[in-house]
Amino acid sequence: MGKRVMVVDDSRVLEIMVNDLLEDSDFEVVAYCRNGEEAIATYSEVKPDLVTMDIIMPGLDGLETARAIIEEDPKARIVMVSSLAYDDTINEARELGAKAFVFKPFDRDQLLSALEQAVTDEV
Repeated sequence: MGKRVMVVDDSRVLEIMVNDLLEDSDFEVVAYCRNGEEAIATYSEVKPDLVTMDIIMPGLDGLETARAIIEEDPKARIVMVSSLAYDDTINEARELGAKAFVFKPFDRDQLLSALEQAVTDEV
């Protein structure tokens, strides 16, 4: 059985893209959330192996959402995803417990590499 992935991003295009990129891989999208509030509520229901988390979203941003999920589940494996990332943002994401970072636009190899890094990173 593959690893279960919850995608958190306000872009419907990204949802379709991630589904396509993960086809025939060891990862399966089991939930899609459009904002941080929905992600926090869905995480405990779905209990995914991994979460891809956009940083810039309406309402709670990805960093705040990741922080809330990690407080709820310290073993959460979160891969931050963004097109607008600066060193301080990446550092903040790592400090709060993100396991990997991938920059938009990304391809299949970049996404799979980040997901594999998150899976193999020690908790």
